[in-house]
Amino acid sequence: MNRFKEIIKRIGMSFVYFGGVGISWTAAYFLMNWIYSRAGRPSSDYLVQLISVMVGIVILFMMALVVSKLFRGWERVFYRSIIEGLGRIAKGDFNVVLDNNREYGEFGEIVESINVMASELSQMETMRQDFISNVSHEIQSPLTSIRGFALALQDETLNVESRRHYLNIIVAESTRVSGLSDNLLKLSALESGNFPFENQVYRLDKQLRDTILASEPQWLEKNIEVEAELEEVNVTAVKDLMTQVWTNLLHNSIKFTPQNGCIHIKLRTVDERVEVEIQDSGIGISEEDLPRIFDRFYKADKARTASGGGSGLGLSLVKKIVELHKGKVTVASRPGEGTAFVVSLPMPKK
Repeated sequence: MNRFKEIIKRIGMSFVYFGGVGISWTAAYFLMNWIYSRAGRPSSDYLVQLISVMVGIVILFMMALVVSKLFRGWERVFYRSIIEGLGRIAKGDFNVVLDNNREYGEFGEIVESINVMASELSQMETMRQDFISNVSHEIQSPLTSIRGFALALQDETLNVESRRHYLNIIVAESTRVSGLSDNLLKLSALESGNFPFENQVYRLDKQLRDTILASEPQWLEKNIEVEAELEEVNVTAVKDLMTQVWTNLLHNSIKFTPQNGCIHIKLRTVDERVEVEIQDSGIGISEEDLPRIFDRFYKADKARTASGGGSGLGLSLVKKIVELHKGKVTVASRPGEGTAFVVSLPMPKK
């Protein structure tokens, strides 16, 4: 369709051009005959034709000049709207919507591109403001606790048990701030491409087994039964980053699984890919929360409130790491019926 329009346009331009030439040559012919009738005709036919051609060129040039003058006013208005729009965008006003009038023709693509750019910049600005707000909130909460309990420790009448309890809270809250800072730095490094991304081939089943054993105090404390079906599989990945993935997913399962619950971990190969499924019998995630659980700082309120939640960065970090390894992570869950995360990674090249 676009090709057809282009052909029609070129044919139309050709008609306009040859029509202009025809009009200018006809005007030159009648003009020179009128002049010859009064001033006399040159004796040389060559000179007559040469003069007619030159006059025709002059008339054609003047016609083009008049047409350009007529359209220059419209172009000035058009370019002014673009320049004003770009000026507003440069000053941080992203609520710019230029009227994409059909009369703009090919220039309409420029107008549409500016509108798309303004819309995307507006979304980025909203994300930036939300990010700053969320970081401020996440940092302010533990700092308030630390300050409050540090002031309480100044009371010399406190007994040893209360003092120890307050100190434990301060340590826990400071660890929370440290973890938030660490995750933010990791996300920033991963997104900027500055993280030392050195792949290696290693046994994924062994890594998962080590992660389960490292989390043993947490799941034993809640008397959670952990089952593992692990095929002997090699992967090519950054080992430290993938450890972060399994640790985050497993700790989430432990956190949201009630006492005497169960967690099932499977490692298998499916269609030239490696799949790791971590399924729990926890409180689950509502349908409206599922699409957003990988967003930074997003917390499914009921689940987080019930379990004393974290910073909301863990799953964002998981998704980013998996995608950097050309993989994908999916989740299936229903409230009260548990949650299953599936991480799919490419098989190592032979």
